[in-house]
Amino acid sequence: MFEHCTWLNEPASWRIDEGRLEVTTDHGTDFWRETHYGFIRDNGHFLAYATDGDFTAELKVRGNYTELYDQAGMMVRIDAEHWVKAGIELTDEVPGLGSVLTLPRSDWATGIFAGDPREFWIRATVAKGVLKLQSSVDGRQWPTLRLAAFPKAGRYLVGPMCCTPERAGLEVTFLDFRVGPPLVKGLHDLTY
Repeated sequence: MFEHCTWLNEPASWRIDEGRLEVTTDHGTDFWRETHYGFIRDNGHFLAYATDGDFTAELKVRGNYTELYDQAGMMVRIDAEHWVKAGIELTDEVPGLGSVLTLPRSDWATGIFAGDPREFWIRATVAKGVLKLQSSVDGRQWPTLRLAAFPKAGRYLVGPMCCTPERAGLEVTFLDFRVGPPLVKGLHDLTY
């Protein structure tokens, strides 16, 4: 699936090998718009797959987060002012599970990840103007991370995302990326 994607802010070092995407982040990369800090950054690494409308996408992520704001996960994007990123981010010396929703200013929601942050799964479903984010420690059970209104669009960009605002050199591996029709499940149905 990675072969059908296009880079936004291609990193200097990356490769696709046997269905795995391996990325090493460049220095000072991030996605953020205005809130609290006042700046806009749109230079994080994002490998985008273009959908034909509503979808569910999921991805397995491996990384070793060691510096402030090291992050990796998934992004869903319409344009520079309408997007969400979700995954693991190192803050206050603790890897947390979080998301940033930007419409057009960024918010930030973060919490404790109940597993090994060096390997996790992330899922995004966009359907009928609603975004549902889920995470998993085992790829089988998927508790909800976030439920939010999200703009309706005829096309979304979705795929792996990683950034290192304070350094370069985070090595991340993305696996098992898939995109398909939106899952039609109850809000509290945790099974695959």
